[in-house]
Amino acid sequence: MKHLASHGLQKSLRLRLLAGTLFWIAASIIAAGWGLGNLFQRHVEAQFHAELKTHLDQLTAQLTLDDKGLPTLALPLSDPRLSRPYSGCYWQIDEIKADASAASGLLRSRSLWDHVLAVPPDTPANGEIHQHRIVGPEGKALGMVERSVRIDDTPDGKPRSYRLIAAADESLMTEPVASFSGALWLALVVLGIGLVLAALVQVFVGLAPLRKLHAALGKVRSGETPQLDGDFPAEIMPLVDEFNTVLAQNAEVVERARTQAGNLAHALKTPLSVLANAATSANPQQNELARLVVDQVDTARKQVDYHLTRAQAAATTRMPGTRTPLLPIIDGLVRAMQRIHAERALELRVQPMPETLAFRGDAHDLQEMLGNLLDNACKWASHRVEINAASNGDQLLITFDDDGQGLAAEQRESVIQRGVRADEKVSGSGLGLAIVADLTQMYGGGVVLQDSPLGGLRVVLTLPGLTRPAPARP
Repeated sequence: MKHLASHGLQKSLRLRLLAGTLFWIAASIIAAGWGLGNLFQRHVEAQFHAELKTHLDQLTAQLTLDDKGLPTLALPLSDPRLSRPYSGCYWQIDEIKADASAASGLLRSRSLWDHVLAVPPDTPANGEIHQHRIVGPEGKALGMVERSVRIDDTPDGKPRSYRLIAAADESLMTEPVASFSGALWLALVVLGIGLVLAALVQVFVGLAPLRKLHAALGKVRSGETPQLDGDFPAEIMPLVDEFNTVLAQNAEVVERARTQAGNLAHALKTPLSVLANAATSANPQQNELARLVVDQVDTARKQVDYHLTRAQAAATTRMPGTRTPLLPIIDGLVRAMQRIHAERALELRVQPMPETLAFRGDAHDLQEMLGNLLDNACKWASHRVEINAASNGDQLLITFDDDGQGLAAEQRESVIQRGVRADEKVSGSGLGLAIVADLTQMYGGGVVLQDSPLGGLRVVLTLPGLTRPAPARP
């Protein structure tokens, strides 16, 4: 499964962009949440301890001794929570004895009520501040700061040392942090969802020109357009221009090959015609050499036609942008065959077929293949020939049925070979089916001979095809 996921990630540009974007979004949100949470927590802790130090400073400033030498406050501290029982803010004054023992809770805030803070044994230097965590009223954790203060000016003239304590419930620190963290992560999750949606939109919108390019390539492949058409972003236009240049160069090469093939045909046929005329004028019926020349010239013409047909077909097969509607070719061939075989009064019937059927290839090659097969069916038919066509996915199936004498199964493979004829009494060169077989093979199709429902031979031609969009009605 991991291998398949990794393979899919490498093959899909969309997945790679999304994976990279989502990874950095997740990493950024986690880092931002952790960093902002820690920063806020440190800020709240600093504020918490700063407030305790403020209480401790006020407590130190207001500490005094009454006439009996007992500690008291000149003025109450400013925070009203210190006067409300179990409010979470407390202060306490302990006396430090000469033997280092302490009289706990000598003076306490009203908020402690009847509770005395139990602080850890500690002897800070005079004026030095220490921090501790202790257990306060109702078992709640408190954060505390303490300071040792020495008073030399006492009523009895004996210096005394006091331990001043300011404490507060740690929930005053943890609850704001928890509340902020919840709100922070909620906001970051919402932000993350927004960023993910933005990334999805960016990827799909950013890759939309590639989908448009794919559609344009499909039109070129199906033969609807000879080149890539459409408006593309500036980053893709160089690729489109290069591709169109390649298509134009290929079309030029094909046209040049056709021209050269035609020139070769004329160059060969002219001397062959001269030889044939010379041999004919020498009376081939009485001259053995003249008869031999006529036979060989006829054979050479057939071979030239065969190989030129193959050369022209090889130059055009699988060329992008080639598309030939099927029905007009069939109708034209039927009309031609009706004239050629007019004396036999054959019934040539074209079965109903979709007008949108098209051959993904050159019109000349399609006419060559269908013409040979239809002419062959007409030669062997007794009275009737039927032509039918249908699409099977991206394949085009064309069938020719005749009501002739048919063909034995053991002969069907051999008649497709070049120069082989099923009956020497029937006119022909024996190259028609071979040319069809070669052309269909070049286009990735095939020819199959079967028994026909009409009693004769059925020829099934398979070619690369496509269905053209039906023309819009006005």
